[in-house]
Amino acid sequence: MPGFAACLGYSDEWKSIMVDIRVKTRLTGATARMENRGPATLLTETGGALEVVTSVSDPGFNPLDLLYSSLSACLALSVKGAVVKLHLLEKFSDVSVHVTGEKAHEGVSRVAELSADIRIGGEYSDEELKSIVTLAKELCTVSNTLSLTPQIKISTQKL
Repeated sequence: MPGFAACLGYSDEWKSIMVDIRVKTRLTGATARMENRGPATLLTETGGALEVVTSVSDPGFNPLDLLYSSLSACLALSVKGAVVKLHLLEKFSDVSVHVTGEKAHEGVSRVAELSADIRIGGEYSDEELKSIVTLAKELCTVSNTLSLTPQIKISTQKL
């Protein structure tokens, strides 16, 4: 039986450079639980747990910190994925992504603007850095989700 490339009429040359794309999936989701007294606790479908602080003076993560952290982590992981895909891994030493946000001053409580400062260690040209960051942004599920405003469905039931 002919392969996918042959069915589309691609030549042998094209068949040799086509890439087998596989999407990796994992359980997703998180549950926040908060009792009458005490902090909120987050539990992920994959077994992660985190206490959420509610006071601005308490050390730890509050909900906005988690938003910024999610974007920061996703971009950092996506930079690493981009250098691999671009065959530039041998030059890579490290990456640091710092994300901040500006809360809206009017309207509903929200973050009006997010800023990410990406610093990539390694001997890269300006063109290579631009390619890495462009691909990383395309790979980052969190930045793509925030950019495209997902629909949020909320259901309510008694506990």
